[in-house]
Amino acid sequence: MTRQSDDASAAAASAGANTAADNTTDAGGAAQHAGFVHGMAAWAEKHRITPWRGSFADFLEQILPGRAALLTRSAHQYLWDMMRWNGQTDDNGRFRCRLFDDELFGIDEAIDRVAAYFKAAAAGSEVGRRMLLLLGPPSGGKSTMVILLKRGLEEYSHSSEGALYGIAGCPVHESPLHLVPHSMRADFRASYDAELQGELCPHCRARLEEQYAGDFLRMPVERIHLSEAGRCGIGTYAPHDPTTADLADLVGSVDLSKVAQYGDEGDPRAWSWSGAVYAASRGMLEMIEILKVKREFLYLLLTLTQEKNVKVSRFPLIYLDETILAHTNLAEFRKFLQESENEALLDRMVIVQVPYTLNYREEARIYRKLILAAAPAFRDVHLDPHVLHAAAVFAILSRMPEGEDKEAELVKKLRIYANEDVDDLQPADLRRMRERDKSPDEGLSGVSPRFVINALSHAIISAQRNSLSTMDVLLALKDGIENDARIEPRRKRKWVDYLVLTRKDFYNRWVKADVHKALFVSFEQEAQDLLNKYLDEVEAMLDNRQIRDPITSEERRPDERFLRAVEEKIHISDSGKQSFRQEVVRKAMSAFKRGEAFGLASHAPLHDAIQQYLFEQRRDVLRLVGSAKRPDDDVRARISAVEQRLVDEYGYDSHSAREALNYVTTLLAQE
Repeated sequence: MTRQSDDASAAAASAGANTAADNTTDAGGAAQHAGFVHGMAAWAEKHRITPWRGSFADFLEQILPGRAALLTRSAHQYLWDMMRWNGQTDDNGRFRCRLFDDELFGIDEAIDRVAAYFKAAAAGSEVGRRMLLLLGPPSGGKSTMVILLKRGLEEYSHSSEGALYGIAGCPVHESPLHLVPHSMRADFRASYDAELQGELCPHCRARLEEQYAGDFLRMPVERIHLSEAGRCGIGTYAPHDPTTADLADLVGSVDLSKVAQYGDEGDPRAWSWSGAVYAASRGMLEMIEILKVKREFLYLLLTLTQEKNVKVSRFPLIYLDETILAHTNLAEFRKFLQESENEALLDRMVIVQVPYTLNYREEARIYRKLILAAAPAFRDVHLDPHVLHAAAVFAILSRMPEGEDKEAELVKKLRIYANEDVDDLQPADLRRMRERDKSPDEGLSGVSPRFVINALSHAIISAQRNSLSTMDVLLALKDGIENDARIEPRRKRKWVDYLVLTRKDFYNRWVKADVHKALFVSFEQEAQDLLNKYLDEVEAMLDNRQIRDPITSEERRPDERFLRAVEEKIHISDSGKQSFRQEVVRKAMSAFKRGEAFGLASHAPLHDAIQQYLFEQRRDVLRLVGSAKRPDDDVRARISAVEQRLVDEYGYDSHSAREALNYVTTLLAQE
């Protein structure tokens, strides 16, 4: 009866706790919803469209004064101003566009080259008369870069700095300043200190004559906002079957439904202005897989880039000012190079390579972004703190050109590319080595981020729990390699070897360091005792005096073997030990003069040395994790504390923490 009462009380308490938790969750959810609604309102206010419409005369009187330089910008200038509007210059004088910060990782060099292209083109150099071609492997970030530029243009056109105006009803939303007669453009330049370029399109010329009797001051003008969905200032062309592709996709064709209305196929109002080049006027045209199109497409686009006009039958030259940004993959580019007649086309392109990143830390950020964008079932799986970095190391290894590099050299190169401290080299030396050792083909082939994410997906589906360890993912990558029919057998063997190298030279180091640190806290008093012992021994050594042994109370010489055992953990050479010891004593004396205790946090290198030394001395505790021998209560409590610290401070969950401890125990048994 008592037990039933206790159960009922427990159930009631549990129900009460659940209700309280539900109420807390509901309150938190309501606050989150309110915050989202508030954010939406703020966004709408910031992007609220301020419409403006009037005649060209109104435009000249109300809009043009004080803004002539902005209103006469070319498409290249407009896009560069947009990048600067979204950018900043860091302390080193390097320009960085914030558009790419949360989406593109590890390809800063390619982004810098794209920015340099637009900067040069905006300045009026010949670069602006060349098509920009992004070249790289699949899933390298080319398309994402273009998408972000298009989003940036849309956003910028809503700002006061990026305000654009066009002739109302114009199929190419051209600048109203094209209405200024050529005979008056010199006066315009003298009055506003701005250069006018461009011609009225055939459609607006016909309207001007027929509807307004040539009175260009009455032509309607309106503010326009760039929009890919609205086909205003942003166009996209994706090739389909090259044998059936038609130039009409780019430049339009006769609209037979309107020929009867206007009576002439040559009337511009009977023309379908649906081509991609018209949609992109005043902004940017994206050409997807451009080298798959017919050669006449390329000539038309290159002429448009160089001369800013296109020619279609029945019409004079049509002036179009737009930036053409194309991208393609390496296979298509190499095929294109083999045809000698394409040399003239290549000479009129600026080619920017967009390779895979070679920095495994940046590669891991790509995976994290893809995971956050995935379904909740995928996002909610716990990954131990080294899963993504280990997968990234393997991916980077696969992107290295196959040569005679030994494993140790590959590991060193990867660490240099990740800006890690290697062999006590200075940052300037690391930069020089990175630039010297980098091969032109690095990053242009190998494993793509999609391959890794596919392996992660497979591991999650196969897992029996909502948690993945690094070893789970390495095994999933191995399975993905062995079952991928696209990979030749020799390369499969090489990539499996890279997985082994990833485990031995990266994961082993990382997981041991985590366990070192977690174990170190459990033996913090012992660590402080070791530090005090080191200081006593060093002071006696430097003073050339004997020290009293705390156990035997006998006088003895300082324990040089102990000192070197600690110092060698952080690679202090025999020739450098004296200066290291003097530095430690100086810092200890400085702390004493300030009235502070000299503790483990007072000298970072010595802290690391003591930590590693203590770990070596306490291996027996970890060996008990996988031992059949039952540890005593004190040891078991310390092991539990290590496991909990891995969970609380190092990003593990209970499952992956236990796996890490078992794994490090296995490593210790093999040493």
